[in-house]
Amino acid sequence: MGIVTEQDAWLLLNAVTGLSLRRKHALVARTGDPRAVLALSDDRLAELCGPKAASKIAAARTHTADALRAQAQRLGLRILTLADTDYPDCLRTIVDPPLAVYVRGQVPPDPRVGVVGTRRPSHEGEEVAFGIGRDLAQAGVCVVSGLARGIDAAAHRGALEASGPTIAVLACGLDQVYPPEHRDLADRIAHRGGLISEHPPGTPPLPHHFPARNRIVSGLARAVVVVEARLRSGALITADFALEQGREVFAVPGSVLNPRSRGPHRLLRDGAHLAESADDVLELLGIPLPARSAPLSADDRALLDVLSQPRHPDEIAGSCPGGAAALGALLTSLELRGAVRRLAGGRYVRTVR
Repeated sequence: MGIVTEQDAWLLLNAVTGLSLRRKHALVARTGDPRAVLALSDDRLAELCGPKAASKIAAARTHTADALRAQAQRLGLRILTLADTDYPDCLRTIVDPPLAVYVRGQVPPDPRVGVVGTRRPSHEGEEVAFGIGRDLAQAGVCVVSGLARGIDAAAHRGALEASGPTIAVLACGLDQVYPPEHRDLADRIAHRGGLISEHPPGTPPLPHHFPARNRIVSGLARAVVVVEARLRSGALITADFALEQGREVFAVPGSVLNPRSRGPHRLLRDGAHLAESADDVLELLGIPLPARSAPLSADDRALLDVLSQPRHPDEIAGSCPGGAAALGALLTSLELRGAVRRLAGGRYVRTVR
């Protein structure tokens, strides 16, 4: 097997499939060292974890950590194990920390805040997530989420809009992106922050990987903000992990007529902090609020009201005093100040209320 370092042992044990992370940790606790687990005889392994699991661990002896590292290097990935000094300290303290994580890009330093929610948000919910992500990034906070459709993607995009750092935690190997339509978004995130996964390359996005992924989202963050989530959702699983890990939990209230508000409202009843904006999060965490841009003019506010839903400039130019030229100047000013953003097809939508 040729294991020489503790890093090698963690990496090989992490790559063992068909054996839960909790059982891997239990074996290491029993023997005192990951190298000792891989050095156990077949009979002793079968005695401790059963013949099926024992055969999987024994098979790991036929692999080498060098091969796994070479594969990661070809893909432009770094590997951090529990034995590495640059493994994120905040993850070491959670229950069942990853034995190793693969990183594309970097792990931006603290402060970090998770922003999560439904994959099918309302337009208002997506707008709020984008604004919170943007405003947190403007304050120097790294936004952590899961690259999922909906709220996750909006929070990542908000952070990127502010040229701030963001981390996406994936439920598959980093040689693939899920959902696949977020490949460009993943590339932008890797440039400004990082993609992280506990799964080796080649691992597909299996359903049971997603709840486990959520503990890493909360584990990397000092706080988690939930924006629109149904009562049975991955976002509430993330909030539960955050509470278990001693993180602060925030919830954005919404309309009682919106079923996506039921998750945040349950969290608020259970004692979560109310978040109407990123300022609520920043104040509780003791992070200075960023300098605000110039106040909005009456024309600015009127245009933002029109852009509560995505609109193309051609649709609204006729109602703008001064016509298309004045409208273009207003849109450019508001876009530079982060009050609107441009969507596909040349449409614009407001990003602040």
